[in-house]
Amino acid sequence: MEKNKKITKGMLIEDVVSKYPEVTPIFFAYGLHCVGCHVSSAETIEEGAKGHGMGDGEINMMINDANKLA
Repeated sequence: MEKNKKITKGMLIEDVVSKYPEVTPIFFAYGLHCVGCHVSSAETIEEGAKGHGMGDGEINMMINDANKLA
């Protein structure tokens, strides 16, 4: 994990969206619509993304894009 990254795939979706609401459109664009779901308080970005069919490469791209805005 890079030290400069604010957001990691192991963080809870709800925590990330609460702290960095500007990344919500990035998550939506990648198909991670869990942002408003009750599961977001207990599911990591990686878990949610994989649950929506994303692979590791796509998850990493989404995290990188989110970190550019955060």
